[in-house]
Amino acid sequence: MKKVIEVSNLTKEYKSVRAVNDISFDVYEGEIVGLLGPNGSGKSTTINSILSLLSFSKGSIKIFGEEMSPNLYEVKRNIGVVFQDVAVFDELSVLENIDYFCGLYIKDKSVRKEYVEDAINLVGLLDFKKFYPKQLSGGLLRRLNIACGIAHKPKLIFLDEPTVAVDPQSRNNILDGILKLRSEGATIIYTTHYMEEVEILCDRIIIMDKGSIIASGTSDELKELANIEEKVSVHISELSDEVIEKIKSLKNVEEVNYNGDVLVVIYKKGEDNLVKLMDFLSKNKIRYDKIFSERPTLNDVFLELTGKELRD
Repeated sequence: MKKVIEVSNLTKEYKSVRAVNDISFDVYEGEIVGLLGPNGSGKSTTINSILSLLSFSKGSIKIFGEEMSPNLYEVKRNIGVVFQDVAVFDELSVLENIDYFCGLYIKDKSVRKEYVEDAINLVGLLDFKKFYPKQLSGGLLRRLNIACGIAHKPKLIFLDEPTVAVDPQSRNNILDGILKLRSEGATIIYTTHYMEEVEILCDRIIIMDKGSIIASGTSDELKELANIEEKVSVHISELSDEVIEKIKSLKNVEEVNYNGDVLVVIYKKGEDNLVKLMDFLSKNKIRYDKIFSERPTLNDVFLELTGKELRD
């Protein structure tokens, strides 16, 4: 496959702080790549460096085979960026906003009109063309923000938390639109804290922490990296500390969490863990409503690799 982005030994330092530490990765044509990491992991610095919005200390970045620079306008016109913060003009209607941003790249009026209509249809704003941003709900405003960023039909699109704080209907519309963009040939870099979206959308995932890439691969490949074999959840209304300690001492148990309603037992190896836990609960006359076993989710993998401590 053709390389769209080539990042080699990228390093960015702020005085004594190394925000990005010698990272390298490629993104191929037609991929949706999830770039994940906790706050302060270096994601934003990496993206801003790729876009030449930020100078970096060392390394190289190529887009479409060309060394990226602030003045590389022919390459930049093929890039679409949708930042988390909505950036539209309040005094312009939905149609006028999209037409304005598309017009920054597409000067032919007939072509621009077609592109604007395509963008409106993609994000489902056909019934809101004459509305102004202040008249739109949060979900519709997000969809307008996306339409403004992709109306010029860029070949490479950066989407930063595009579904944050939107209703389920808008979220589904946005996710469907992203998949349609990929089907039309776009390459997409996607950042989000919603791990289920990453599993739905992304062909590959890159996880960053403390300025470094700590893991990369498909969702299934990353799950193999997490040292979690099985997670068993049990709905129990009451459980004593003494019993919890006994469960922790059971064979193959790695971690036990109880929030006053659900008991979660994480195993790192072993067979028939679910059966053995049910047997323990039965022998100790502990009543439970539901019990089920599952393989680790991408969220489990993320926490396993980056830690569970809170980040600023």
